[in-house]
Amino acid sequence: MICYSFAAARDVSGHMIRHQIQRRAVGSKDIHIKIAYSGICHSDIHTVRGEWGPQQYPLCVGHEIIGKIVAIGSDVDDWKVGDNAGVGCFTDSCRNCQECKDGDENYCTGSGTVFTYGHKCSEAFQPGGYTHGGYSSDIVVDAKYAVRVADNLFCAGGAPLLCAGITCYSPFTHFGLKRGMKLGVVGLGGLGHMAVKIAAAMGAEVTVVSRSADKRDQALALGATNFVLSTDEKQMTAAAKSLHMIYDSIAFPHDVVQMLNLLKTSGTLIMVAGIPQSMNVSAFNILPRRLSIVGSCIGGIKPTQEMLDFCSQHNILADVEVIPATPEAVDAAYERAIRADVKFRFVIDTAATLTA
Repeated sequence: MICYSFAAARDVSGHMIRHQIQRRAVGSKDIHIKIAYSGICHSDIHTVRGEWGPQQYPLCVGHEIIGKIVAIGSDVDDWKVGDNAGVGCFTDSCRNCQECKDGDENYCTGSGTVFTYGHKCSEAFQPGGYTHGGYSSDIVVDAKYAVRVADNLFCAGGAPLLCAGITCYSPFTHFGLKRGMKLGVVGLGGLGHMAVKIAAAMGAEVTVVSRSADKRDQALALGATNFVLSTDEKQMTAAAKSLHMIYDSIAFPHDVVQMLNLLKTSGTLIMVAGIPQSMNVSAFNILPRRLSIVGSCIGGIKPTQEMLDFCSQHNILADVEVIPATPEAVDAAYERAIRADVKFRFVIDTAATLTA
C-alpha cells in the first residue's frame, strides 16, 4: 500500500521533503488508520538530526498519532471501522519476555521494542526495512499495539498524550505519586506542562521550578500551586527539602544537584529527557538523605490506555499550536521548538490539510 508522507527528513540536516512511503498490506491482526493528527515531539528532532545515532533517510517520523480506522484484519474482533485509535512510540515487541507479559512492552528484553519510526525491521513488517511514523496520511499497525481514543480527546490537543502524556503518567503511577504529595516539575515545555496537568488532577500539590520568571503565570494557569525561580537563591533556599518527588524534563545538561536539594529525605528525582552528556552527580549528593535518581521512558500499552482514560475523565488535553501538513511548516516548527517558541506542543493537522 502506497502512503503519502507529507514530510520526511531528507538527511541529517533534518530538513523535510515530500516523499512517498509504503505501508504493509493489512494483515489478519492489523488495523489501517487514516491519520488525523500527528504531534511533534522533540524526540523527532533529535532523531532526524542524527543526535541519537545514525538514521536511514528519507525518514518519516512522528509518534503521537490519532486517527480513524478505515480497515481491519480478519482476526480483529475488538475494533471496528470508524473507531478512534491512537499509536504511540512503538508498534511491536517480542510479547514473550517478562517485561512484555507485565505490560511493559516499552522495556522489552526479548527481540526488543519496535519503535514507530527509524527502527530496522523486516520487509514484511515495513516495506523498505525501516519503520516510518505519523507525518503521513496512513499507518498500518497490529491492533494490539493501538489504543482507544475517546471522542473528547479526538482533537489536536489529544495527539501529544500518546508520548508527552504517558511519559508523565507512567512514572507518576509507577513511583507512587499520591494525592496530597508535593511534586516539583522542572522544565515547563511539552512534557512539563502535561506533568502539571496530570499531577494536579491526581491531587498532588505541584510546584514548577523554572529559570524563566515569565513562566510563573503560565504554570499557575496550568494547575500549579507554587512557582520557584531557580535563578533566585532566596526562593531556592526557601523551597529546600520541600518536595516528595521531582519530574525533570529538561532536555539539556543542567544542575541536577540544585534540584536534589529541593527534595525531602527519601525523595525521588525522575529524569525523562534523553541527555547524552554525563551529569555531574556524586554518590554523596544522594547517600546522606536516601535520595533516589530514577529514569522512565514512555509506557506500555496498558498504562497508555489507562492514561488516555484518565485524561478523558478529567478533560486533560495538551496546549497546542496547530500547523498544516507541509514540509515547510514542519521545518519552521522544528526551528521554533528548538528555541522553545511554542506553548506547548506543535500538532500537524493531517486530515484537514491532506483532504483540502
